[in-house]
Amino acid sequence: MKTREQISFNMSRVKSTGSKIERTLGKALWASGIRYRKQYRKLPGKPDFVIVCAKVAIFCDSAFWHGYGWPAAAHEIKSNREFWIQKIQGNIARDKAVNQTLAELGWIILRFWDHEILTNTAACVDQVVSVARQRGKN
Repeated sequence: MKTREQISFNMSRVKSTGSKIERTLGKALWASGIRYRKQYRKLPGKPDFVIVCAKVAIFCDSAFWHGYGWPAAAHEIKSNREFWIQKIQGNIARDKAVNQTLAELGWIILRFWDHEILTNTAACVDQVVSVARQRGKN
């Protein structure tokens, strides 16, 4: 069994920026000619990528942290269930609130799951390009 120090050490290795999924999507967007801002602090939820002129906010969501397949995924959690279920449900609620706030401000919100980005990056980029073009930018 892991000690508290080992667990906190492992948790400290979780990146909030520059993750593999962010790097993958960012490189593909840039290669397709989409210019963006990263970790845009001027908007609620600090989107991973923002196309400011088209008002498109893009989030790269990890399946575990953002509750992919929830609540069925909740049954998969074996250790420290109460903590993790509360944490992930809070993340889901926060994501919904951020989406609503951004929509009210006139932003288009695109959220991609980690497995979508890693297995079908081109489809994610195509969706971003399509939305940016519909908004008349890029």
